[in-house]
Amino acid sequence: MTDCGRLSRFGRTVCLLIVIGPTTGIRPVAAEDAPQCPKRVAAVVTEYRHNSHADVICSRLFQTQTLDDKGERLQMQLVSVYTDQRPDNDTSRKWAQQYQFRISETVADALTLGTDQLAVDGILLVAEHGNYPRSESGQTIYPKRRLFTAITDVLRQQKKSVPIFIDKHLADNWEDARFIYDTARELKIPLMAGSSLPNSWRDPQIDVRRHARLKQIVGCSYGGLDSYGFHGLEIMQALAERRLGGETGVSAVKSLSGQAVWEAAAQGVYDPELLRVTLSRLKRPPAADKKLSDLVREPVLFVVDYRDGLRVCLFTLNGAVSEWAGAWRYADESVESANFLVQESRPFMHFAWLVAGVDRMLQTGTPTWSVERTLLTSGTLDALLISLRDQNRQVATPYLNVTYENPWNWKQPPPAPPDRPAEGQ
Repeated sequence: MTDCGRLSRFGRTVCLLIVIGPTTGIRPVAAEDAPQCPKRVAAVVTEYRHNSHADVICSRLFQTQTLDDKGERLQMQLVSVYTDQRPDNDTSRKWAQQYQFRISETVADALTLGTDQLAVDGILLVAEHGNYPRSESGQTIYPKRRLFTAITDVLRQQKKSVPIFIDKHLADNWEDARFIYDTARELKIPLMAGSSLPNSWRDPQIDVRRHARLKQIVGCSYGGLDSYGFHGLEIMQALAERRLGGETGVSAVKSLSGQAVWEAAAQGVYDPELLRVTLSRLKRPPAADKKLSDLVREPVLFVVDYRDGLRVCLFTLNGAVSEWAGAWRYADESVESANFLVQESRPFMHFAWLVAGVDRMLQTGTPTWSVERTLLTSGTLDALLISLRDQNRQVATPYLNVTYENPWNWKQPPPAPPDRPAEGQ
């Protein structure tokens, strides 16, 4: 039998392989025969509390993918956590004591584990939640650039790079998002980011046909425009990037609000049939006997025009919609659509498929999906909220000339385990 044991000195993991034969006892084995030991991961988070993004992402590294010690174990080991803020309901200290990982007072300590050497194989930057100010356009100003710079200061000093995953957008503004992206390229850091939604379940199990010609995509979202609006845009981008020619970048955006949203169909802003099909995909569709305008008091429509002529329209319809869905029309006029599903109770398994993608990046050293998707989504959301702030003016975005082809392909995940109460473990 084999045993991948661990010796720890200064918090660093060393893998030992012991092979016990029927008569020979312990014998050495070649390195290529050794089982792979987990990659050591540092988590740099804004706050760590029950059901926070830090919890539902980082806790999977020690509580298994089902957050109950009963699910699939990843090839990643959480060895340290830095928390930028510590609320009264912080859970990181409790878990550190139970699962034996380090609580660090600085980002540098989380990466070096108290030594003078880089001591981790990968880094999770999870800046979502916490007491932070909001920008003039309404986005929470999470300290992503500050925390990322603290990470790269260590990597520069050590002249090394390790994979980094950034939860959700790269930053709340284009300047910081582009800085993070360019710095990662300069330091040759494998970088990945984004929403959990593109990886999650779809009904029906469908995706945009790769290299197909698209005319328009329409989607619906709900919740906060910066938080859940990002998820909606990331879904739209995951669909759009598959079109013929790959991603070309965004030329201009415009946000509509209030009565202007209901007038947009008559003005040809969006394809009303695509909105009808989108809403028909919802598990909890709006009441059929009422108008959307009666149900939604503060509608918002994001309009995104791409450099190759594609248009994406994302509706936020609080009061009528509490799900994500989308429909798209091909150049041949055929239409397809899907509902994008999440598990709304613990263990929130849509995050498991996001974390599985991170695990794959750490094992291979290559991002599982293109970070350019999230770079473009981050800049698009920033511009759309500036448009909304400025009374729905059109914002030209020549700087969003982000071009890429994403080799990633969506695959339907396995069914989720039974729901558990969100407040329980």
